[in-house]
Amino acid sequence: MDPDCIFCRIIDGQAPARVIHQDEQTIAFHDIHPAAPTHLLIVPVQHIRSINQLTEDNQEIIAQMYMVARDLAKKHGIEKSGYRLIINNGPDANQTVFHLHLHLLGGQPMRYPMG
Repeated sequence: MDPDCIFCRIIDGQAPARVIHQDEQTIAFHDIHPAAPTHLLIVPVQHIRSINQLTEDNQEIIAQMYMVARDLAKKHGIEKSGYRLIINNGPDANQTVFHLHLHLLGGQPMRYPMG
């Protein structure tokens, strides 16, 4: 855990969040600056700074993040209308918290093109 990381502090219960899911590998909570009616963050419990730091040992965690996203989309009633999954990687991609996380956005038509 990184004591300077807000997501690590949320995982440790030291910072507030509206947590909606937690298991041994992941935690999910509402984004504090939602960009859509449904905007959730799925975060590995293990501090992984970005995609660039992933190893083969992390494959199960990444798969679990996507399975949680699927389940949360269904729970929030957006699995049929559609949703977007985004991982920002690095400053040019607007990654502002350097703890790997997956954005789940839905509940409205998404804008296109991205970028």
